[in-house]
Amino acid sequence: MDHDPTRVPEFGAELTEHERADLSRYGHRRTLPTGTPLFLEGTRSDTVVLVISGRVKVFTSAADGTEVVLAVRGPGALLGELTVIDEQPRSASVQSMEPVEILNVGSREFTAFLHAHPRTMWLLLRILAGRLREADRTRAEFGVYDTLSRVARRLVELAERFGEPAEPGIRITLAFTQEELAGWVGASREAVAHALRTLRAHGCLRTQRRTFTVLDIEDLRRRAH
Repeated sequence: MDHDPTRVPEFGAELTEHERADLSRYGHRRTLPTGTPLFLEGTRSDTVVLVISGRVKVFTSAADGTEVVLAVRGPGALLGELTVIDEQPRSASVQSMEPVEILNVGSREFTAFLHAHPRTMWLLLRILAGRLREADRTRAEFGVYDTLSRVARRLVELAERFGEPAEPGIRITLAFTQEELAGWVGASREAVAHALRTLRAHGCLRTQRRTFTVLDIEDLRRRAH
């Protein structure tokens, strides 16, 4: 249901069948339960991770301990690639939001894969450039849009990426708490709760515990601008 032309492509989704099979030979698969940390901000690691199935959140911690969600990544996402490039500590933490299957690849092995498949170096560069543009757009939102609009934008994104048809509307299949949503839009939990009440009152959203159903996606898009 992804209709956003500005969405950054995922590394795994852009690989050819041969490239994907070769990358698998460089690493090993793991299955992890919900809530498992994949990376911890500030630590050093010599691996990259390719998400095969399931979704993870990328987040950082503010000085007061508040969790700030930077992104939600799904199947095909490559994680930890910056550390391979600059050999610096992890710039963010990553945690599974549901059971996930991943491919762990050592930094040296991933570098060898890139050299063996030069096309993938340009693919990686394009994805990094896309994520930089994505981060710029997100920062711009904080100066342009109020909390209601930012919440609506994130819900539209979640519906388009992780939504499935429901009766009525579109049910977001990713379990997401109000605290996580607040950390993603850069607002207090109270402000996000007020925005959700407003959207429910206008009939474009239904909420249950950790579940969001978009009843009117077009109305939600209008409120996101």
